[in-house]
Amino acid sequence: MPVIVRGSETVAKSVGDGISVAMLLSPENTGSDHVLLDLVTLAGGAALEMALDDGAMGWLQVLDGVGTLAGFDAPLDAEGITYLPLGYAGAFTATAEATRLLRATVPAAVRFDADVAATPDVPRTADWTREPVLKSEHDARSRIYMATRGLTGTEAYRGEMIRYPAGTAAPAHHHEGAEHFQYVMTGTGTAVLAGEEHSLSAGDVLYNYENEVHSFYNDHDDEFSFVEFFVPGGCKTVWAPGAEVCAWVPTGADIKGRPPARDIAYHVHGEDDGL
Repeated sequence: MPVIVRGSETVAKSVGDGISVAMLLSPENTGSDHVLLDLVTLAGGAALEMALDDGAMGWLQVLDGVGTLAGFDAPLDAEGITYLPLGYAGAFTATAEATRLLRATVPAAVRFDADVAATPDVPRTADWTREPVLKSEHDARSRIYMATRGLTGTEAYRGEMIRYPAGTAAPAHHHEGAEHFQYVMTGTGTAVLAGEEHSLSAGDVLYNYENEVHSFYNDHDDEFSFVEFFVPGGCKTVWAPGAEVCAWVPTGADIKGRPPARDIAYHVHGEDDGL
């Protein structure tokens, strides 16, 4: 059964002066070590020291505020996602008050990508706001890729942002070959899990194991959006009998209406090699 972590119920622990960490996903609540996820809150000037095991890699996503990362010159903000190389050691320093970020770790990443040692050995940041917006073929939902092999250099994980305007829904489906989570960014929506409806709101996390059938819909006035990450990145999407296959159509623009930094062709989710 999927695991739901309520953001309103998580307990953050102080791990240093001006730094608190709430463990969202860990083997303690998922029973899996595919991916670990923390919500970190930092006061201005606070520095979070990070030291990944030699075989671990991960990523950072700033939710609010701004900071800097050792080994990377540009400031990190909510328009970027930063990929951490194998065994990364360094500090993230907040340069704005109440900076919040998601910190994800994939332990023993070679399990999911035999060529992971060939990935870049320095942190890299991608501006997801420059990625192309893809529109659902059947409704007003949209998708923006956050982490693909073309961006990260690895298939150990893959991520995207999905936006559900009011009145939209995704068909029932499951994934073979990966576990994945959704972190709700905005709004309130409904996840249908094993035939049961569960309300999800901003700050909640849903963890899905392999082969678990799920779907989502938004019957609220505000947009419902989440980021979701798969570990490993390569997996097969299987649609429920009679469901409309979810295909994605390029819009020719990024989220700010500009020409995107790259082109992504029409494709069906789960059949998107080469991104």
